[in-house]
Amino acid sequence: MNIQNLIRPVIKALKPYSSARDEFQGNSDAMVFLDANENPYNNGVNRYPDPQQKNVKALLSKIKGIPVKQILLGNGSDEVLDLIFRAFCEPNQDNVISLPPTYGMYEVLANLNAVEIRKVNLSEDDFQPKVDTILAATDAHSKVLFLCSPNNPTGNSFSNGSVLKLLKGFKGLVVIDEAYIDFSTEKSWLTRLEEFPNLVITQTLSKAYGMAGIRLGICYASEEILKVLNTIKPPYNVNELSQKKAIELLNDKDLASVQIKSILEERTRLISDLATISFVSKIYPSDANFILAKVDDATKRYNQLVERGVVVRNRTTQFGCENCLRFTVGTKEENEELIKNLLLISKS
Repeated sequence: MNIQNLIRPVIKALKPYSSARDEFQGNSDAMVFLDANENPYNNGVNRYPDPQQKNVKALLSKIKGIPVKQILLGNGSDEVLDLIFRAFCEPNQDNVISLPPTYGMYEVLANLNAVEIRKVNLSEDDFQPKVDTILAATDAHSKVLFLCSPNNPTGNSFSNGSVLKLLKGFKGLVVIDEAYIDFSTEKSWLTRLEEFPNLVITQTLSKAYGMAGIRLGICYASEEILKVLNTIKPPYNVNELSQKKAIELLNDKDLASVQIKSILEERTRLISDLATISFVSKIYPSDANFILAKVDDATKRYNQLVERGVVVRNRTTQFGCENCLRFTVGTKEENEELIKNLLLISKS
């Protein structure tokens, strides 16, 4: 596949903005910086942040086993996804494919960028991609296929066979959104990145690494793809405080693994406890840090929980999720509070 054929002509012709910190590539120690019109008085954040986030990428490279040159960071995964739209999808001409029920920002970003979104629903029985139907829905203007695996809001991972067929059969970029991969027994598709020039993988520090507040999303792809995205990336898109906090927490090697282990243990216990609630009729398998469950009346039960001070997510409006609630796995104490209130509601 020739990636160059997928890039918008206006992006190919674009000369990227060169910031002061991009132009200076030397050793910054003991240098006098009078190039970026910054306030010279040091308060810890008076200087512009590293536009390429080199120290954060070096840590991620070590953790994930992916070369730094194949890593791009964004202000949350949503910025990364938006960059993909802007680089590869011509407004009012191209289209992208999404598989409902899935992450809602794919559609929001498509609408924002004036790009048609073609929806091919997942199978209703097990929420898996319908490969032949997906490929049949494409045409010469189909630029991006979004696969959220483990999927939000259903929690399941897509079968490796289906993903493999789509990687080989789809003629545009295949973006695998792995926001929840750290909670899954399935391997990340990062191990196959070199095999497929059209493969793009997004991950985040918001879930397993507990950094939702710093808004740091990650894109892994070929150098060729990332060169395009870096061309249109805002120069200082990840702020200094976010970079410092990411480095601090990523250097704590045991923190994430301990918390993931606890969340997985609590997920197992929460599934068992939810099965005892009289109005819960089905609990879907989960490879994520949440559980999707079918109840008798999702809106009624959602409101009852809110009245008792417990907030969950009502997913009843999503395809295949009628009368479903999504429960994030909390701490042991939070989960016990949820179950206690569900039991009280069931007896009222």
